[in-house]
Amino acid sequence: MKAAEAEPKRSPILSDVALRDLLEAGVHFGHQTHRWNPKMGQYIYGDRNGIHILDLTQTVPLLDAALQAIRDVVAGGGRVL
Repeated sequence: MKAAEAEPKRSPILSDVALRDLLEAGVHFGHQTHRWNPKMGQYIYGDRNGIHILDLTQTVPLLDAALQAIRDVVAGGGRVL
């Protein structure tokens, strides 16, 4: 098997996004700890200085899933606002 075949197929848009890039962009910063939604608890890595820190290891796959859902809607002739 060739090395290219062994790699999982990733979105061309998000394939270049690395955790380091997301950290540098500040994507991991959430809301203040006293303004949180309990439904988001599973996505919170921790808190620092009263701000929730989001778990970026879960963020990238979920962004990939959202991108695929948008592609499916557009491919089916739908609109995304």
